[in-house]
Amino acid sequence: MPWPGLARRFPVLGYRDFRLLLADRLLAPAAFAFSMVGVSFAVLDATGSTADLSYVLAAQILPALVFALAGGIFADRFAPQRVIVAANLMIAAGEGGFGLLVLLGQPRLWQMIALETLTGAGMAVFYPASQALLPRLVPDHLLQEASAMSRLAMNAAQMAGAAIAGVFVAAAGPGWALATCGIGMLGTVPMLLAIRAPGAKRTEHHNMLRELRDGWSAFASRKWLWVTTLQYSVVLAAWYGAFDVLGPVVARLHLGGAAAWGLITAADAVGLIIGGVIAMRLTVRRPIRFVVLIGATCAISPLALAAPWPLPLICLAAVGLGIAVEIMMVQWTVTMARNVPPDLLARVSAYDVLGSVGAMPLGALLVGPIAAAIRGSATQYGAAVLIVAVSALALIPHEVRAMRSGPAAAPEEEPARALAGV
Repeated sequence: MPWPGLARRFPVLGYRDFRLLLADRLLAPAAFAFSMVGVSFAVLDATGSTADLSYVLAAQILPALVFALAGGIFADRFAPQRVIVAANLMIAAGEGGFGLLVLLGQPRLWQMIALETLTGAGMAVFYPASQALLPRLVPDHLLQEASAMSRLAMNAAQMAGAAIAGVFVAAAGPGWALATCGIGMLGTVPMLLAIRAPGAKRTEHHNMLRELRDGWSAFASRKWLWVTTLQYSVVLAAWYGAFDVLGPVVARLHLGGAAAWGLITAADAVGLIIGGVIAMRLTVRRPIRFVVLIGATCAISPLALAAPWPLPLICLAAVGLGIAVEIMMVQWTVTMARNVPPDLLARVSAYDVLGSVGAMPLGALLVGPIAAAIRGSATQYGAAVLIVAVSALALIPHEVRAMRSGPAAAPEEEPARALAGV
């Protein structure tokens, strides 16, 4: 087994399949970071329109309304890593095709929307499959360490990718950045196919509608889950419109362009990395209350861009928010895995992502016209107020405030096939 010292310090590294997943979660986010910078500036270079940018980014989110549920069903039926392979191939085709169009000439708006819809379909399929995969690779008592470490790898890769991507877009243009994203996503396929984890054990399969109903029943019966999902539906819609759509516009007009936006994205990733290190050992006693409170802190992003603050201060705010969000995400992932049956986890996660991101396209579509009517700064202040207000409402149910983190299950006998070299 490689890295025996690290494996003693971090027992989760003793699992071959987890190490393969870790390699995938280094390459894929680094590649996708080139898209995060490249798409916005490709659209702005092609059309110069904030409204067009909002349409393209909305197209990336809209497929979640359909494909997240399908991804949840397939990930509960089949090995989740195979579902992630399909998702990554869709992202590679969407971003690689977008890059090719940019390099060959000025892309049309409908072409950009169509390709980002394909990318969005891949992103929607990825999330429920990813949530279902990790608990099948490691025992329960290592789940928090595995979740924190895998997200730490993702965020480190995103930080490096974003920093490089900002300079890369400024030097070579968004077309090459998008092409780089497509190539990188293709590189993840062999790693995922080498993972041996099987699908969840199920005694019978029903038709898709029955499986969707079963997943919905599991989702709706947990108040802490659907209340938090509703909260984040509003929080993410407001945040996405005010930060991800208007943010590149603010960066272009006031902060120095693509390089500045790359620095802000990288600063967020730095915070996520620090948060990941903390999350490996920190257990929050009331995880759902913590999740709701962190949702309220997302208001700092639109506040920082409304004036806007000086670039170093915006980056500092991004670091702080990244720390909080990463600790929150690890607590959320572990709470979901421990409180939802394994054969329902992907479908319940699909309803979670559908509810959480379902309103994001609306936020993206509305923010351009609203900003044109009342100015971007007023729109960002309004988004901040909305985020805080809906988070306060989410704290009303007692179950949200009082639910405690469950203890990890006692260590089970570790299957020999999961260990390195077997």
